[in-house]
Amino acid sequence: MTTVPPAKVKEFSPSTLEKIAYTSVASIPTREPNDQNRLGFCVWQFLSERKGTLAQAVHTSGARLLIPEPDVLRIIGDSLKQAGVMIE
Repeated sequence: MTTVPPAKVKEFSPSTLEKIAYTSVASIPTREPNDQNRLGFCVWQFLSERKGTLAQAVHTSGARLLIPEPDVLRIIGDSLKQAGVMIE
């Protein structure tokens, strides 16, 4: 048994690419929470490297989505546009 409390989690600032990417996928229904984490990571990678397309990032994530992929792309794209990081 440990007597040390767990470390506190420090949230990213709302203006960072990490927070924007993970927030953009927060409303996407997936089979498991880890699918949403993988999707958020791939969106973050797309934003930070600017290689490929958003559609490729979503497909590459391998996330088990519960809604059609075109709907996912629309939701994420709209969220990124509102955050001001996605240029058409």
